[in-house]
Amino acid sequence: MLRRPKPTDSEADLLREQEQFLVSGAPSAANVVRRPDKRRGEAGGEAGDQNRGSEGDQRDVVTIEDLPDQLPSLTPAPPKKSRFKGSRVTFEDDDAEERLDRHDIHISAVLSRIVERDTSSTPVNLPAFTGMAFPKVLHRSETGNQVPLSLNGGKKSIFARQIAAQRIKEGKTPLHCEPEAAQTAEPREKTVLLPNTHVLTLFSGPRLISGQGLAGPNSSGETTRIHRENQAKLQAMSESEIIEEQKKLLSQLGRQSLFLHDNSDSSSAAALFQKPKVEMEAEEKELPLQPAVTEEDLPVKPQKEWVHMDKLEPEKLEWMRDLPAPRRKGTKKAMQARFDFAGNLIPPTEDLPTHLGLHHHGEEPERAGYSLQELFLLSRSQVIQQRSLALSTLANILTKARAGEYLSVLKGSVMSTLLDAGLLFLLRFALDDSVEGVMSAAVHALKALLVCEEEEECLDCTFSWFRGLSTFPLLPSAQEEEDEEDEGLDESMKETAKEKEERKSDHEVARQDVVKGLLKMKLLPRLRYMLEVIRPSPRVVQDVLDVLTRIARHSSSSATQVLDCPRLMETVMCNFLPTSWSAPSLPQPHTVHGLPLASAMKLLRVLAASGRHACARLLNSLGVSERLSCLLSAEPRELLLDQTQALRITTEAYRLWTVAAAYGQACKLFIDLYPALVKTLQSVHQALAPSDPLLPLQLHRILALLSLLTQVTHTAGCHQELQAGMASSQGEDCPPPPPVSWSHVTGLQTSLLGHLKSFVKSLDNSLQKQSMEALQELEHLTSEVLLPLISHSAVQGLIKNIKSSSVVCNVQSSHLGPDSIPSLPGLACPGWRDRPGLVVPSSPFPLLSGLGLLLKTIMGIHKGLICKVWYILYMDGLDYSRWIITGQATPTLSHTRAWLLRHEHLVLYLLLELVPIDPEVAKHASLYHQVALVLLPWLLPGSEYLAHELLSTIIFSKDFISEGHSGGPEAIELEELKLHEETQHHPFPSLQTVGTILREACIQLPSIRGCFLTHLAHLESSVLVSRDAFLGRNPWINSHLLPELTGPTLPSDWPFLPLVSLYERMGVSDGGGLAVEELPPGALPAVTHCLQWLLLLEIWREDALKVIPPVAKLARLSCMFLCSSDLFLERPVQNLIWGLPSKLDSLDLNIPPPGLASFQDLYSALLAQYEAVSFGDRLFGCWVLLPLQRRYSTAMRLAVFGEHVGMLRSLGVTLEQLGIPMERFTSPPEDSLPLLRLYFRSLVTGTLKHCWCPVLYVVALSHINSFIFSQDAAAQSLGITVSSAALITSIPFLFFLPPQVLRNHLLLFRLPYQHSEFGFDMYEQLPPIRAKNYLKIFQNHNTAKG
Repeated sequence: MLRRPKPTDSEADLLREQEQFLVSGAPSAANVVRRPDKRRGEAGGEAGDQNRGSEGDQRDVVTIEDLPDQLPSLTPAPPKKSRFKGSRVTFEDDDAEERLDRHDIHISAVLSRIVERDTSSTPVNLPAFTGMAFPKVLHRSETGNQVPLSLNGGKKSIFARQIAAQRIKEGKTPLHCEPEAAQTAEPREKTVLLPNTHVLTLFSGPRLISGQGLAGPNSSGETTRIHRENQAKLQAMSESEIIEEQKKLLSQLGRQSLFLHDNSDSSSAAALFQKPKVEMEAEEKELPLQPAVTEEDLPVKPQKEWVHMDKLEPEKLEWMRDLPAPRRKGTKKAMQARFDFAGNLIPPTEDLPTHLGLHHHGEEPERAGYSLQELFLLSRSQVIQQRSLALSTLANILTKARAGEYLSVLKGSVMSTLLDAGLLFLLRFALDDSVEGVMSAAVHALKALLVCEEEEECLDCTFSWFRGLSTFPLLPSAQEEEDEEDEGLDESMKETAKEKEERKSDHEVARQDVVKGLLKMKLLPRLRYMLEVIRPSPRVVQDVLDVLTRIARHSSSSATQVLDCPRLMETVMCNFLPTSWSAPSLPQPHTVHGLPLASAMKLLRVLAASGRHACARLLNSLGVSERLSCLLSAEPRELLLDQTQALRITTEAYRLWTVAAAYGQACKLFIDLYPALVKTLQSVHQALAPSDPLLPLQLHRILALLSLLTQVTHTAGCHQELQAGMASSQGEDCPPPPPVSWSHVTGLQTSLLGHLKSFVKSLDNSLQKQSMEALQELEHLTSEVLLPLISHSAVQGLIKNIKSSSVVCNVQSSHLGPDSIPSLPGLACPGWRDRPGLVVPSSPFPLLSGLGLLLKTIMGIHKGLICKVWYILYMDGLDYSRWIITGQATPTLSHTRAWLLRHEHLVLYLLLELVPIDPEVAKHASLYHQVALVLLPWLLPGSEYLAHELLSTIIFSKDFISEGHSGGPEAIELEELKLHEETQHHPFPSLQTVGTILREACIQLPSIRGCFLTHLAHLESSVLVSRDAFLGRNPWINSHLLPELTGPTLPSDWPFLPLVSLYERMGVSDGGGLAVEELPPGALPAVTHCLQWLLLLEIWREDALKVIPPVAKLARLSCMFLCSSDLFLERPVQNLIWGLPSKLDSLDLNIPPPGLASFQDLYSALLAQYEAVSFGDRLFGCWVLLPLQRRYSTAMRLAVFGEHVGMLRSLGVTLEQLGIPMERFTSPPEDSLPLLRLYFRSLVTGTLKHCWCPVLYVVALSHINSFIFSQDAAAQSLGITVSSAALITSIPFLFFLPPQVLRNHLLLFRLPYQHSEFGFDMYEQLPPIRAKNYLKIFQNHNTAKG
């Protein structure tokens, strides 16, 4: 058998093996055949073999046996299609080869088109004769034979410069120079040093003068002569003379003239006159230019053996110079911010050493630090260390930005700048990195962006407060605009919010809501992968859990996504909340997987607070109940954990259990762990030393335990009600009764009261022991516990801090808030320990809220005990109430204040609820009533029950409106009588006085309250939800997330609610006419009660309505005229409305009223309604005349005299009925030319008459008279007086009245006078000045006519 050749075989071996193969006669594995050429008409097979010998050009083709002619397709790919094939026209008998020959162009066809250039006139230059057989080879080292860069046209290679120098030596023109310049070029050059270290190189040839403008054959010689004269003058001038000539040129020529020449020729000359750009506040001394780098400046001397290192290139060695000194003065323009690795802002004048690693070769190399743009660039570097360093630096910058450290030194928001630049996507991409260090740095930066540790600390501190476990969802407050595509579509055809959200891109979602954008970018699966697979370091685990907690605080839907993420919660439960673990060998273990973490328990607590269903899933499906039993059945010191970690995780376990108990869940666990809880409760009296570092943790643990017992007690209180409801429901949906009842919690009372009593005694370290035998009696509780507690000096000192700790009293605080953005709301807590506030230890609000709730409960059982406690708090309550009233600054509604404001609102509500009905307290009843009126529109979502209680008990209570039964109406009547005697006329044409109306309103207060509660019936469901939360009806609570923070519970203009509701129900057409024929039943009583309440507030509680602008009041009251055609004609409505205009005379109609784009639109509707249904009503007429005062916009007067001129016939309001001084309509004189023309036209045409519209008749006369006899040159320049005189002379032909009447009114008008016959005073005859002016106008008119 023949063997195959091997690589080691020699040539002799191969020849020998070939001979053996030929002798054996074995068939070859491949045959050499020749395929026929179809284009030459050759056939295959035998014909081809016959022609093989006759052809000289034979090709060998290697063929392999059993090889198919066509290769089989490896994949079932579709056949390729040509996009040009469809446009071609082919026939069946058309041969493809012939078609290819037709389109194939031979090379001869291409060569035939070449046209040779005519070279007959081109001179032939023979090469220079040398003594060498061959031309000399050019070497880079020969630098002497190179054209300088200035003549070489800029930056050229060394080889090109040598070629140019050789051409010059040979007498040829360089390829880049003019012939004249080449002919006069000489290698000799001189150097002249000018001031400011500028170097001027003087060549023998001209640099700036080309001679193109010179005529004659010897223009080049003339150019050379001029250049040599200039050069000789420069050499003869001294340095001071050169400077003087330079300044003279700069003063004669503009700076733009210096750069008109080509850049390649004028770069050196322009450098002489170009000042260095210095962005400083003051002119600085110019620094000398550094000399070029020489071989002596190099730290390492080049060696001859180094290839291509024998020539210095200065431009490439500039980076080896020392850094220039930083600027010592600030600039006028803003400079780019630079940060060190810790996130600190580096001042631009600070000179830091280079070993810190903050200098680099980017922009401004002399400045230390990195800009945000450079950090973004580094974060995408190929070097792992650079990516990690950039992300860590960004994390430090974000942390300081959230703390507000850059607000006073930087322009703009760092957070907004980073997010607009794409920080979110940068961090998300970094999380997908394959390097654990980069992923850890990205997680840390993500935590710095989302989480503020001080905010979490504040929320933990307020958890044990009343309803402290409830929080607002951290949703952005900016509302989304409706798409234009949905306008005009039916509700069923419009896209839902979820569909719109899915249609948006990641960038659009992240720009509106950062957390939603992260969830859309699949952040949760990546974090789960890191915890489950990567198993990072303890710090990264802590950061991941904090990020998950912040996402869960966003909204209930975000919390649900965290729960639904595959294997995420299972990973957290198995790795960070195990049921068993071993004690760590090190105080700081290298990994926390397998150890219980407090942050994991906190994550579960926030998830449980999002909803009842989520809490049930945690307790039942994920085994949280077993974890609670494991952690709380033993003492913290018995857990195999560090004492600090043990206290923290048990505290979080109590808090999680509190949230579950607030739903009525996990109560069976209370029965099982009752002995352990009692044991923990009994150990509360074991006080720790004040210097013990574990004291704050112990106090938080005790507070969490008391919160748990409070919620369990609330749930047990609902047991009997639920049991009775279940028995009577008969199969209807009813929550089952909880396993705990009142008997399970009554044993806690003795222990709790004993601790409270011992705490009161420990305030002054008294050693006296008093027995309390009947603790269950409220009298003993009040006398022995509450009264000593409240009257103690420590508590009294704490209460004195109420103003400094109040959020409401310090709305205008000068404290700079943190750097927050709308798409990522926060609580503004950085630095909360260093300034007064609601959460600091010196704040009395936690004590007052708990004490107020206890006193309210006692008052519900024994009303007589409240007076004993109230008089201790009497003066502090009065001072606090006065601060609330005098401040009158509405707190800004945002997440930064809302989470604190709701706690202060509760204290204010309890203060009002505890006010006893006592003669001593009744002296200040009006003060407390004003506090209630101020508090009502402040209440936030989730406090609807408090608003309902205020409306039901205090707002409309006769006891708090003391003026109604202490001579208030009588005082108003006396004031009216005095005004009537002084003015000799009634202030308004009403049959009833304001005092009588107020007396009737006080009688109707219960009906008024019922009217407003009826119009607030749409809040019933929210009131019931809020009531369950405030009264501790835990089994009915569905979520501890408060409603979204979209606005207060009630609007600030809630007293106008019945009027606005009626207007919205009735509707108004475009023309202003009524769209509904009849008013609904009860509309008139509702409007009457609303107006009674408004009149009462305007007279006795004017300060409470200061938050409503007068223009808003006018707009709301206008709804009464627009909602019906005859409602304003009712006698009760007329009497009430006539009492209000005196309070509306300080309007500012130039600002748009809240809820309307402009007042002009509303006024147009009022005019149309007046024309349609007013019937000349005086009340409606006064309402229409009110905006026509001179100080308001001219557009409203133009609307009356232009579009609605027909209403002038029925606007019969007299000057006495108007109640507004006429000077407000006539002063200052009108300066609107179109309006003056309309005034005159309405008088001349008879549209405006005194008997039809007295007020506007006087107004028109006053303005036209002032314009005709105006001495103002500007008025005379308008050119109107002539046309006015022409119209005056034509009055007899246009009026039905005697012509002398209107003529006299126009010419003899003097001043408006209310008590005269026509409402104005007149001259008996024209004064001389006016007569002269009138005669001049008349003569000008006759001249123009002639």
